[in-house]
Amino acid sequence: MRVVFVCWGNICRSPIAERVAERAAASAGLGNVHFNSAAVSNSNIGEPMDRRATAALKARGYRYEPHGAHQITATEIADASLVIAMEDTHLEMMRAIAPDATNLSLLTDYDPSAEPGSGVPDPWFGSAAGFFLTVDAIEAAMPGVLQRVRELQAER
Repeated sequence: MRVVFVCWGNICRSPIAERVAERAAASAGLGNVHFNSAAVSNSNIGEPMDRRATAALKARGYRYEPHGAHQITATEIADASLVIAMEDTHLEMMRAIAPDATNLSLLTDYDPSAEPGSGVPDPWFGSAAGFFLTVDAIEAAMPGVLQRVRELQAER
């Protein structure tokens, strides 16, 4: 099973989500799932994570290296069991890439306390503190993400 987290440039939110999901799945004893992350844009291809994202992950005890940003493809969408976007804009862009995809969702849809359709705000434009808020938002959605992964595994 493959789960891909997607944001604009694959240097902040989506690689944070990938690493949070890895640890959450391991802690929950959830196996046979591979987490990855990607961008909808090509603006940061090959770049490492934003240093503020790296610092927030490191401070919270998550894996933070290595990382090189890449742009999602129609094949990657088709091969994934679940593709989770950070914002509605990312969903729209992926629907343009893969119009028939039925495996797309929004991360905040998995957080019962989040406003429906709210998405995870982009911390890139703010201070380093915003990256910790991003980690918080992603962590809040992770139990729901893992529940969806379990459901998909049970369907196989």
